[in-house]
Order: sequence, then C-alpha cells, then structure tokens
Amino acid sequence: MAGACQRLRSLLILLTVTALLLGPVHGQLSTSFYSNSCPSVYSTVRSAVSNALQSDPRAGAKLLRMFFHDCFVQGCDASVLLDDDTATGFTGEKTAAPNANSLGGFNVINSVKASLEIACPRTVSCADILAIAARDGVVLAGGPTWEAEVGRRDSTTASLSEAKNLPGPSWTAAQQIRAFQAKGMNKNDLVALSGAHTFGMASCNLFQNRLSSSDPSMDATFRSTLQSSCGTPSAMVDLDQGTPVTFDTQYYTNLRMNRGLLTSDQTLASSSQTSRLVNTFTSQSAFFNQFTKSMLKLGRLGVLTGNQGQIRNICGKVN
Repeated sequence: MAGACQRLRSLLILLTVTALLLGPVHGQLSTSFYSNSCPSVYSTVRSAVSNALQSDPRAGAKLLRMFFHDCFVQGCDASVLLDDDTATGFTGEKTAAPNANSLGGFNVINSVKASLEIACPRTVSCADILAIAARDGVVLAGGPTWEAEVGRRDSTTASLSEAKNLPGPSWTAAQQIRAFQAKGMNKNDLVALSGAHTFGMASCNLFQNRLSSSDPSMDATFRSTLQSSCGTPSAMVDLDQGTPVTFDTQYYTNLRMNRGLLTSDQTLASSSQTSRLVNTFTSQSAFFNQFTKSMLKLGRLGVLTGNQGQIRNICGKVN
C-alpha cells in the first residue's frame, strides 16, 4: 500500500513538472510549445510586426484580418497563405472575393518564416507565425495582450469554396450569428471580434449602397463625409474615423452614433440580439477581456497538431 502511494505521489509530481514546462495547454496547443526547439520565435515575430508598423501603420489590422480569414476556413491551418499553382493545379483561397486584392501582411509572415528557417529549420509552422503576428499587431496598436497558444501544423489543402462564404460586409446580425454558431462560437465572440474594425481600412465599394440611399442607420453628417472621401469605388477609408490606427473601444461608440462603416457593423447596434453587447463593449475592460477570450477561442478552431499536416518550408507552398 505504501509503495502504491509513493508511486502515485511520484506520478503527480511528474505531471506537475510537465505542466510547468509546457505552460497553459488547450488540447495539444501550448504557450510554451517552442521553448526548447525555437525559443526566439516570439521575439522574431514581434520584431517583424514592429518593423512593418513603421512603414504601414495598418499592418496590425491586416494581420488580424488575415488570421480571422484563415481560421474561419478549414480552421487555423495557414491555408489562407497558400498560392495558386498552375503547374500542379492547386487552387488556394487568395482569389476568393473576400480575400482578393484585400488581404495584406503576407510579406510580414514570409519574412518571419525565412528568418526562422535559418534559426530553427523545419520547426515553426506558418499557422503559428500568423497567430502570434495577429496578437502582436493588436498589442502594438494599444490593444490587450494574451498568451498566444502554439503547436499548430500547416495544412496541405485549401478551400476556395469555403473562403467565398466568409461573413460579408452586407450581412445582417442574424446571418453573422449563424455563421459564428456554425463554428462553435457565440454572440459575445461575434461582437467582440467585430471590434477588430476599430482599426484598418475598407474599400468604398463595400458600403457604396449606404451612401446612395437615405439609410436611417447612418448618421447624415458621417454619410456626407464618406461621400466626399469615396470619389471612386476603389477608394479606401478608415473603418474608424476617430482613432484609425489605435485598437480601442471607439468602434462601439461609433456604432451607437450610427457611424458604423459597414452594414455588418451597424446592424450589431440595431439588432436586439447584439445591441446590449455593443453598449457593454464601450467599456475598455469589458471589451479587452472578451476580445482576448474570443481570440483564444478563434485560434483553436480546426487546428492540426501532432502528425497532422506538415511544417511548410515556404508559407505559400505545400512541401
């Protein structure tokens, strides 16, 4: 009996030590997955994102958007990074309408990958690089931080058809809620993650319908300002006209003033299913707290771990 108790104590000690070494774990993702195999991964990504922001203040918004578009199609597997390959007949997701000529930040991910392939060859996945970069883009814009979970592997496939059905700028709150529920996410996640539109830009053709109508959900002065800015459908304007490069709660304040740019944004303030959350998230602590929870939840969607998928040598191409 004494021997059995001793073995049990030894097992508990071993499990405790293992947990401390791995850090917080969710499934097979861990905050310390690369502690031994590539300890420079976090600093390498942070440096690259910081440098990118020097030349493009909206780089963080681009990386965050890319992460969402990746995770909502097949899961967080870096499928969004894959290029079309006419030689093999491979079709990626970059030409899908929600992605074509609008996603940005690929150069940042490719630069980090090239650096890590020198420091830690065939070790860090493109999916993890994107997850960390999205986090850093938020933090460096004044937003909240969280421990980025890693341990993902990269897909060998992509889904153009799924990418075509990403939530769009004209979607109602009800449509967005259904899309999030299909991914195991809820209204809190939807409204919090929509707060990513507190920085970044949008093309005028995404909300042109609101400018040419007497849409009562858009403030008249705001509409006039946008009409002046949108000389052509391809013109770009800030999603948040108040603090366009800062990650803050201004997005929700804008919605309450009928100054949401996209229909998909403003509908969150008018829908009985989401309006309460819009009001709640005008509080920075409430928004930041839920945003970090929702980002961790998003980052766990459909991940490949263990022996699934691969660690790509180049993010835009399957090995």
